[in-house]
Amino acid sequence: MTATITERLDDPAEARERGRKKIEWAREHMPILAVLRDDLDFSGQRVGMAMHVEAKTAVLAETLAEAGAAVAITGCNPLSTHDDVSAALDSQDRIASYARHGVDDDTYYAAIDTVIDHDPSLTVDDGGDLVFRIHEEYPDLLDSIVGGCEETTTGVTRLRAMADDGALQYPMFAVNDTPMKRLFDNVHGTGESALANIAMATNLSFAGKTVVVSGYGDVGRGVAKKAAGQNAHVVLTEIDPRRALEAYMEGYDVLPMAEAATRGDVFVTTTGNRDVITAEHFGDMKDGALLANAGHFDVEIDLDGLAELAVGSREVRPGVQEYELPDGPRLNVLASGRLVNLAGPLSLGHPAEVMDQSFAIQAVCVRELLESGKYDAGVHDVPDRLDREVAEIKLATEGIEIDALSDVQTEYLESWDHGT
Repeated sequence: MTATITERLDDPAEARERGRKKIEWAREHMPILAVLRDDLDFSGQRVGMAMHVEAKTAVLAETLAEAGAAVAITGCNPLSTHDDVSAALDSQDRIASYARHGVDDDTYYAAIDTVIDHDPSLTVDDGGDLVFRIHEEYPDLLDSIVGGCEETTTGVTRLRAMADDGALQYPMFAVNDTPMKRLFDNVHGTGESALANIAMATNLSFAGKTVVVSGYGDVGRGVAKKAAGQNAHVVLTEIDPRRALEAYMEGYDVLPMAEAATRGDVFVTTTGNRDVITAEHFGDMKDGALLANAGHFDVEIDLDGLAELAVGSREVRPGVQEYELPDGPRLNVLASGRLVNLAGPLSLGHPAEVMDQSFAIQAVCVRELLESGKYDAGVHDVPDRLDREVAEIKLATEGIEIDALSDVQTEYLESWDHGT
């Protein structure tokens, strides 16, 4: 069994104090979860979590624990854990944290295995590694798991593929796909935090530069919008004709990557797929170009191909690795090609207010799984009433009031015989 983070730190007390301050700051700016704490009862449940272990995630983990659950948590990315936050979590009575920054693959999966050793009755995942590990290595646990929730696009894509193959053996909510997550976390959260962390890692401006965004889903839309707002020239690459047309009608240039490679100063991949920027593109890029990934896994930029082409490589700033190509450009890869908003040395992830919404959806979905008992194995959309519940709490915490339909308006919308 992997040791908890506390057993691995030289000075756990000092780390816990730092982490506690980060968590308390996040809690002050996450009012939806504060409201929900009075409405949750997870007594007797064991929640296994594999997520980015930083301050906002800690607020979710503590919310589940305060509702009575025993929580075991580890990371979903080797570089996104904040060790001080992990230590602060591990000091809580009902939480064991195995997340540690900078681990190798064997240690990463050993920590997931240790979370599974807690025999979770519910899973909360970001990227799908926990769910898939249970199915592949611990099938004897499947019958005892009530269900789970998946946070991100990549994980939902993997789950749907698994369900299509008939391999998914318990119900999973596609938290990523519901409006209160997708329209805010993906667009504003990733859009703001990816660009902010590129700027912090490089100390460079976007104004006047050409930013190439790969993929015009919700994340790509957010990155493009925020980059344009900082006076960058934005180029989109896409494989879907409708999304490409949407980007074009929003005023962006739309090009194949082979052409965009010659124009970009900054590249941000957001597709959730592999080999978006490859060896065929590197030699055509500008000297000093920045390459960053805002997708879940480090496969969107072909780092192996880049390393094979390079005649030299060095760290030019913390979290920025320069690759020098023969008779070609020097290219700078940020955060080792992993999630730039979470895996860089200065990265803090999404704004707390945004994650409050996403993690509130996680919390009400856990509640739904326990209270309803009606969900079969497979991927399920978040019920609209839960999404609306979180939206209504958010509006209330902001002091915002909205109109309601009158009886006449409701009758009009529900009828079919009102003509001109």
